[in-house]
Amino acid sequence: MRILLELELRRVDCRRCGAVKRERLDFLADNPRYTKRFAFYVGQRCRSASIKDIAAELGLEWHTVKELEKQYMRAQLRRAGTPGPQVIGIDEISIRKGHTYRIVVSDLIRRRPIWFGGTDRSEASMDECFQWLGAKQSAGIRLAVMDMWKPFRNATQRSAPKASILFDKFHVLRHLGDALDKVRTSEYARLSGQDRRFIKGQKYTLLAHRHNLTLEGKKSLKLLLAANKRLNTASLLKESFGQLWSYRREAWARRFFENWRAALKWQRLKPFERFAAMIERHWAGIAAYCQPENKVALGFVEGLNNKIRVMQRRAYGLRDEEYLRLKILTTMLPPL
Repeated sequence: MRILLELELRRVDCRRCGAVKRERLDFLADNPRYTKRFAFYVGQRCRSASIKDIAAELGLEWHTVKELEKQYMRAQLRRAGTPGPQVIGIDEISIRKGHTYRIVVSDLIRRRPIWFGGTDRSEASMDECFQWLGAKQSAGIRLAVMDMWKPFRNATQRSAPKASILFDKFHVLRHLGDALDKVRTSEYARLSGQDRRFIKGQKYTLLAHRHNLTLEGKKSLKLLLAANKRLNTASLLKESFGQLWSYRREAWARRFFENWRAALKWQRLKPFERFAAMIERHWAGIAAYCQPENKVALGFVEGLNNKIRVMQRRAYGLRDEEYLRLKILTTMLPPL
């Protein structure tokens, strides 16, 4: 039912600016045609359905639903308050084609994103986050988890000097997966004829974790590794490298890495040798995980990125950057 509510509003002559202003009622939404309670209802419904579906359900315009949802998300952020993170995760996301990036910073203890912004993934964009946090909050950060992108590391060391740098396990293993794929590609180019049939079309079977493979995938992998010795060696090296993050002392982790790198000798696996050299250059940021106080869950940042990508695909891309920012920052917050 359509209900019309007639109200008398005061008009005030402002002595400071000379303008005539109208009284603002707290129970109205930013759009005065709707109440704040209705705006929050729309915002709660949009957490589990698209704007188009909610607009059709409630008989509203698409843009009206979007603005009401924005008001709801801003209220969520106000209730969450200003963050004071001790452990942060830093990563970038692509918002459109053409290498257009924005930075996402998360509180890994409270497990929620706290900042989205910048114009790219440069030091200047990362500095904007620390300026938003302020000098006092930045000084309280004790650990920063990130990939091996140098601008992130430089900006963090400058603005949060007390923070230890820890390189994200998933980004490191992604480089290792790329090295394995390069070995697969070189083996496919080296072989010819029927010998190629074991390698063709097996990229994701080779890169996936074995416990995630189907029965058919496990059979294909077993056949591939039995047919090619170099790929078998490379696969075993990749599977064993994950043990590095299980050590509690840096000396033991270092011994494991030295033994792992020694196993590369005479194997003619150039991509793996380059990967080992990269680990050597960034060893301090990997060995930091051996400290007991740095044993934090490293999968949150990657999981958040997956949620953002799903959000973007469901909307067929988001052109309104402010709406995307609010969506990301409230995705882990409880409903009002």
